[in-house]
Amino acid sequence: MNSVDKVYTTLCVLFAVLIVVGNLIYQKFVFLPILPFHTFELSVGAITYPLTFLLTDLIAEFYGKDKANFCVKLAIAMNIIIALVISGMDKLNATEWSKIDNMTFHKVFGLYGVAFIGSIIACYIAQLIDIKIYLWIRRLTDGKWLWLRNNGSTAISLFVDTSIVISFMSVFGALPMDRMGMLIINSYLFKLFFTICSTPLFYIGVTVIRKMIKA
Repeated sequence: MNSVDKVYTTLCVLFAVLIVVGNLIYQKFVFLPILPFHTFELSVGAITYPLTFLLTDLIAEFYGKDKANFCVKLAIAMNIIIALVISGMDKLNATEWSKIDNMTFHKVFGLYGVAFIGSIIACYIAQLIDIKIYLWIRRLTDGKWLWLRNNGSTAISLFVDTSIVISFMSVFGALPMDRMGMLIINSYLFKLFFTICSTPLFYIGVTVIRKMIKA
């Protein structure tokens, strides 16, 4: 396997892992007082989620639309497999001496199916939008303004993703309906803030990958 394939495989694996982990831990909601004038209230699964768009932007930058879309489809396939496995494990009875009983396991993982469906729909739509907008801005600017195509495409696609997944889970009872609007706003603002702050990381990624591919 050459350097080009190794980099692509690594990016795809990282993307899939972030998507899967985000779905597994989404049920815990926390306060993040990282700004002096605002405290974010969001799912822990949303904290690292913006990195998935950074990864697909890197793939689109160096490998094009088709391979970026394949990475998204691969992550979705992995989520389907994991959802089926968890669903099967949830139906098995725990032993009397098990530290995790049936109720605890179901409380933590039982709603994974709802999160999974919402996440799959949101992820697929938002990532395709992100990849398309990223490459469109790249063509429009003749390959210049790297920060613009990264932040611009991610800002739009994150809003689509956040709105879909939180609305879906609220409608189906995984999240309280009366907090849907607040959760969408808080989650999106944090993701946007995270995306802007991670712009230097995107530049570093581009530089490192460019060197690795040329090596």
